[in-house]
Amino acid sequence: MYAIVDIAGKQFKVAKDQYIYAPRLDAEAGSSISFENVLLVDNGGGVVVGAPTVSGAKVSGKILEHVKGNKVIVFKKKRRKGYAKKNGHRQQFTKVQIESIG
Repeated sequence: MYAIVDIAGKQFKVAKDQYIYAPRLDAEAGSSISFENVLLVDNGGGVVVGAPTVSGAKVSGKILEHVKGNKVIVFKKKRRKGYAKKNGHRQQFTKVQIESIG
């Protein structure tokens, strides 16, 4: 059984007891969270597609921790102008364990 869920504008294919790294959510670590924007549910071959969401379906999970992603280096340069700028960025993520799909 799996579902496709919209979390903060991004779509994730989730299954029970799976860990996902979603964009940072405004909730504390250890708290429960539920997602109502379920776009598709597959229950052993029976696929239910929402238009745009599946009514009555929700995915619940538990927030484990807030983490940072890998550093991405942004380097800008203009040749023959003496311009070079180096910048780094680390994206904020929330690690969520999916507990149930229903």
